[in-house]
Amino acid sequence: MKIFEGLANFVPVKNAVVTSGTFDGVHLGHQKILKRIRDIADQFNGETVLITFWPHPRLVLFPHEHNLRLLSTFEEKAKLLREYGIDHLVTLPFTKEFSEMSSEDFIQKILVEKIQTKKLVIGYDHRFGKNREGSFEYLKENIQKYHFELEEIPREDIDHVGISSSKIRRALEIGNIEIANEYLGRDYELNGIIIKGQQLGRSIGFPTANIYIPNDYKLVPCDGAYAVKVSVEGAIYKGMLNIGMRPTVDGTSRSIEVNLFDFNGDLYDLRVCVYFKAYLRPEVKFSNLESLKAQLENDRIKAIEILSQQ
Repeated sequence: MKIFEGLANFVPVKNAVVTSGTFDGVHLGHQKILKRIRDIADQFNGETVLITFWPHPRLVLFPHEHNLRLLSTFEEKAKLLREYGIDHLVTLPFTKEFSEMSSEDFIQKILVEKIQTKKLVIGYDHRFGKNREGSFEYLKENIQKYHFELEEIPREDIDHVGISSSKIRRALEIGNIEIANEYLGRDYELNGIIIKGQQLGRSIGFPTANIYIPNDYKLVPCDGAYAVKVSVEGAIYKGMLNIGMRPTVDGTSRSIEVNLFDFNGDLYDLRVCVYFKAYLRPEVKFSNLESLKAQLENDRIKAIEILSQQ
């Protein structure tokens, strides 16, 4: 997959099958669109082009009104889009000035002139241009002058519940990992770097590795304990993870700490990927370290049982 920052270096491709959107999380609804444009491109001996925007439009338009956290970093999104068959990923810098572009200018200047779109595929209720004025109906009414074909993907449902990035965010914010993973079609993940912590876990027999998430816009699930799997240098380990303030030891900042089962070694400065499997319990302040240790032993047993079943 080729990645373009802006359109300056983009060279039009033969029979470009195009879609556009933020694609945060690349969830099941997004995956249906990606599969469709891949299938069409294969039929026409063409190539797939996905136009996305960075930063996320809401981060630019409403910086003080929304404490928006995203399901995927740009790197995570790009990796997923590559896996789903995107040939060309075009990232348009989203600025206040860009947000003023009319839907007609977006279609003519970007889709027609720059991309030379052969077929445009958009998802249910997708809109574009200033104030989201552009719609499928608008495109359909004016399609003759654009000289490309048009297709809309119907709303993707799971048990009659429409999938959206917002619904997945809300699920993660209340610890509903099962629903989030179901809508994503895979495990929710956090990518980070192991940093040195206070090493208090070692004193009670549960050594933990502190994970630093470099992107502050990445959504971290709600505070509590989780059953997880963790990728470390290509190997996968089972474990349990705690997110929170560590009130039992008078923590002063939110941390992400993972205890890996059956692992011995130095993790410092290594990159890890955490896959969330299940929410175990909320974070609790215990009366002493012995009570905390007893709970962690129960958490470990429960996590092993859950991970073994999966």
